[in-house]
Amino acid sequence: MNGYEFGIVVLLILLAFTIVRHRMGIPARSMRQMMDGRTRNDDAESDRLRAQVKQLQDRINVLERIVTDRGVETAAQIEALREHGQTEVED
Repeated sequence: MNGYEFGIVVLLILLAFTIVRHRMGIPARSMRQMMDGRTRNDDAESDRLRAQVKQLQDRINVLERIVTDRGVETAAQIEALREHGQTEVED
């Protein structure tokens, strides 16, 4: 294969990849170019979503505390009712 044939093969391969990329909808821009194109709205949206995630994590922590604390109290109350019920039946 001489230099001209090699050049033609490389160009055909590049053309094929370009067509496939275009058909699949893959942008030709690099990730850095896409990140530079971010707007302030994107930053505001990211900040809003971060705040919402933080709020949800705080709520989950509170619910976990309620479940674990109440679970111990509830178990103690159930045992107390069982003991109270057994003493009345024995009398």
